[in-house]
Amino acid sequence: MSAQDEKTWSILAHLSMFLNLVTGFLGPVAALTLYLVYKDRSPKVAFHALQSMWYQIAWLVIVAVGWILTTLLMVVLVGFLLIPVMIVVSVLPFVHAGYAAYKVNQGVDYRYPVAADLV
Repeated sequence: MSAQDEKTWSILAHLSMFLNLVTGFLGPVAALTLYLVYKDRSPKVAFHALQSMWYQIAWLVIVAVGWILTTLLMVVLVGFLLIPVMIVVSVLPFVHAGYAAYKVNQGVDYRYPVAADLV
C-alpha cells in the first residue's frame, strides 16, 4: 500500500466522526469497517481507524449521559444552565476529529490522548 493511500485512509478514519452528524451512530461502524479491511494491509491505517472508533464510542457515551443528566436536572432548573455547556461538549469531538485529520494530512502520526493508549 502506498504512503499516499495510507494517509488518505487514515484521514477518512478520523473524518468518519462526521457520519455521526447525519446518522447519530454510524461513525464508529465506519471506523471499525476501515480497521477490518486494512488491519492486514496497513498497520498505520488500522491504528488510526481503531483509535478513531474508540474515541467516537467514548464521546457518544459522554454526550448521551451528559444530555440525559441535563434533561433530568431541568426539573430543578440547574439543567437550563448546563445547556450551553452541553452544546460545547457536543461540538468538541467533531472539532478534535477534524484537527486529527488535519494533523494526519500533514504527516504527523496523531494520537488521541486516551483512545490511542487503549489501542
